[in-house]
Amino acid sequence: MGERGRGKKAFLLRLDPRLYRVLEKWAQDGLRSVNAQIEYLLKEAARKAGRWKEDPQGGPDQEK
Repeated sequence: MGERGRGKKAFLLRLDPRLYRVLEKWAQDGLRSVNAQIEYLLKEAARKAGRWKEDPQGGPDQEK
């Protein structure tokens, strides 16, 4: 896998076709791939919920 894919967990995600079209358009508006858009939205939701905190080195805290 390429440099960008290192450390990423791959998994299958099934989406409603209408939702996929919405995400695809939204991703295009932000110059992202659909995958990057989904990851962005999930991180934002996790931050708002207080479940995603950055560690002192700038990466996410590792939940153990």
